[in-house]
Amino acid sequence: MSKLRPEINIEVLNQRGGEYLPGYLGIQMTELGQDFLKSRMPVKQLHFAPNNFLHAASVVALADTTCGYATVAHLPQGAQSFTTIELKSNHLGTVMEGAIACHATAQHLGRNTHVWDAVVTDEATGKKIALFRCTQMILWPKA
Repeated sequence: MSKLRPEINIEVLNQRGGEYLPGYLGIQMTELGQDFLKSRMPVKQLHFAPNNFLHAASVVALADTTCGYATVAHLPQGAQSFTTIELKSNHLGTVMEGAIACHATAQHLGRNTHVWDAVVTDEATGKKIALFRCTQMILWPKA
């Protein structure tokens, strides 16, 4: 199992988003620990589809970013990076205001792959909005 990398913390993870999609969407990491990462995203109009419901892609962006940052924090020693090779989401509800939260937990932390599950909820009520699973391929330096 990969261990939490000591040089990675919430501040480092939040700086990664900057001018990239996570920063633009307002995704914020909130708590990091061994085998888990929590995050949140304030809900704004830019997160909605034209039908005025929370866009599924916004929910997936929160879950995938949280799982991806969790992978970064748990990369095996010597690994270079990672890439998402599979993801699945089940959408159970929506929110119209406030914020959504995500709790990602490691299911498998191997040398070549990580598997993460995430639950996205309405931050105010705890109601489940989506269930998410992804597989990350660990990238190693070329010899």
